[in-house]
Amino acid sequence: MMRHQPIQVEKVTAASFSSLPIKAELLASIETLGYQTMTPIQAQGLPVLLENRDILAQAKTGSGKTAAFAIGLLDKLEPQTYCTQALVLCPTRELADQVSNEMRRLARTIANTRILTLCGGRPIGPQLASLERSPHIVVGTPGRILKHLEKRSLNLDQLRTLVLDEADRMLDMGFHEDIMLIIDAMPRKRQTLLFSATYPQQIQSISNAIQRNPVDIRVDVAHDNKNINQVFYEIRKGERSNTLIALLQHYRPESSLVFCNRKHQAQELADDLWQQGFHALALHGDLEQFERDQVLLQFSNKSCSILIATDVAARGLDIKNLTAVINYDLTPDAEVYLHRIGRTGRAGNTGLAISLFLASEQFRVDAIAKYQDIPAKIESTATLKPRENFKLSPSMVTLCINGGRKDKLRAGDILGALTANTNLAGKQIGRIDIFDKLVYVAVERPAAKQALKILGEGKIKGRKYRIRKLR
Repeated sequence: MMRHQPIQVEKVTAASFSSLPIKAELLASIETLGYQTMTPIQAQGLPVLLENRDILAQAKTGSGKTAAFAIGLLDKLEPQTYCTQALVLCPTRELADQVSNEMRRLARTIANTRILTLCGGRPIGPQLASLERSPHIVVGTPGRILKHLEKRSLNLDQLRTLVLDEADRMLDMGFHEDIMLIIDAMPRKRQTLLFSATYPQQIQSISNAIQRNPVDIRVDVAHDNKNINQVFYEIRKGERSNTLIALLQHYRPESSLVFCNRKHQAQELADDLWQQGFHALALHGDLEQFERDQVLLQFSNKSCSILIATDVAARGLDIKNLTAVINYDLTPDAEVYLHRIGRTGRAGNTGLAISLFLASEQFRVDAIAKYQDIPAKIESTATLKPRENFKLSPSMVTLCINGGRKDKLRAGDILGALTANTNLAGKQIGRIDIFDKLVYVAVERPAAKQALKILGEGKIKGRKYRIRKLR
């Protein structure tokens, strides 16, 4: 690809999706999902994307970028042409799943559309079977996509559009070589869309190598932090863990995302908090896929109060109504700091961002303040008023049923088994997540023992299943 200077796009005011020249059935799907006016990344990106031009876009999680490229891909899709027409590369399995789910929701009104997710950490056999008939759109992680290319089970000869989603994190995770090998297997003449939350030099370099005169779109670069109370606490060496507990007891957040810089530290901290009576789980790269699924599910359905993660593991998480973000370790990158805290204070809600730092790390606090152009609010740990023996207990408990989609179980079956002829009320049941072989049910904590007994002693659709409570 030729080197270039990205073409800047002028700011576009928010408009209705109906102003775009897109298929009527796709517009109907957008309206069904309740999307009304476009977000800035959609308003600026979609007109360019629909003209089949390359895009180099900077936008954070929650900006609507997934819907932006999904709408563009689906509008250009030819369902009657059975070949892989688009590939979306993601850094993590969680983000790949989120992207696939969003695209399937938008594609509901477009008949015969096949969207396939290909990620590592899952058996390759079912993926090979699904690839016997080429999907229209593939969403996956670089390692597994490359494996399928090596096996010749995936053919990209007819590819029209490549999307690199959260490209900065893929580069951080060491996927550069895999990405370039994947690109070697596709046509040079194609549309390439590159999305990144941050804009390091590596992004410009890879754009130069794989894109043609991309339109440069930068929105939501500075996080709108007016709804976030940012507080920094200076600590002494060896005080980090005890200060975290004091913070949790002082602020008592319903849900907290705690960032560590190293994965082994995340697990050690989770274990330490658990032993002291806090319901904390860790999310990091050493977990098996089913373990990652369970951790994320428990945190999102309010069965876990504290999620401890590294930046790489947390990438792509879209957690609604997150009370607090705590920087157990302060990142050396001010842009990454903003990306971390941007997960709280969303949708008009107020949020809390707390950061611990040593005196030797004062320069990082100063850099963050300068980047935001606001003074850092530094408090003394002596101002904390921890409640003695206070433990944060999540409001829900997750029950796991040893059956799932392959057993034709539906959410209504589970809800009926729990509430029919019992004194459990439907409002005491939270989210029900159904997988191929497992079902996870969130139940209000006071009702968990009763729910476990009902499901353990009773039947679901006339059949008994093994039930257990997740810790």
